[in-house]
Amino acid sequence: MNVLVVLAMILFGLMVLVGGKKGVKSFISLFINFGVILVMVFFMMDPNTNPIVLTLMACIVIVCVNLFYVNEVNSKTKMAFISTIVTLIVLFLFIHYITKSAMIQGFGEEEIVELAPFSLLIGIDFVKISVSIVIISTVGAITDVAIAISSPMRELKVHNPHMSRKDLFTSGMRIGRDILGTDTNTLFFAFIGGYLALILLFKDLSYSIGEIVNSKIFVAEIVTILCASIGIAIIIPITSWINATYLTSKSYKS
Repeated sequence: MNVLVVLAMILFGLMVLVGGKKGVKSFISLFINFGVILVMVFFMMDPNTNPIVLTLMACIVIVCVNLFYVNEVNSKTKMAFISTIVTLIVLFLFIHYITKSAMIQGFGEEEIVELAPFSLLIGIDFVKISVSIVIISTVGAITDVAIAISSPMRELKVHNPHMSRKDLFTSGMRIGRDILGTDTNTLFFAFIGGYLALILLFKDLSYSIGEIVNSKIFVAEIVTILCASIGIAIIIPITSWINATYLTSKSYKS
């Protein structure tokens, strides 16, 4: 039996065992999100389309799947959705500026040899592609943080209905601070694990620290990690404030 099928079956069994019905939905959402990204890439091949617009549309669909399909439509998922969209808007402007300034678009020297036989005149703006890559790499992390803060804040309000807006906001920030360190480290180790072969290549090529730091491939990944980490830091106060405001509003009480 194919190794991928075996691993998928093991993952499905564990998700059902641990998560029950929600685990099944989470497993199905993996394939839905993968399909969304494939459709996005398919339309990106058309030079007349804007990759950034496609990416933002795909991100909205992915966020809806991760929040509303897996966790159903309720107050905590609605607040997490709003928080994620607000953070994406803020990050988009920041990511577009940083990506263009850092000049990480295109391919690095290490990739040119393999791409030499092919033409790069394909009519696609590589700056926009780079922005799209960073946004897609960021959306999962900030959605995870948003629901991780919204859910316990709602539970706090349910068990203590008299909590003030300030107390709820303070509680949300405390929850966020606990998440901040672990999530940023997760992003870092994901980079190390995925690009360990690249690091070994740098070692074989006898790259100095300065050459590594100025390598386009290395810088592009570091920019992605830093932008995702900035997104995590930004969404914590945004989610805390939005949830604290909503949970103490008249509409929630009614």
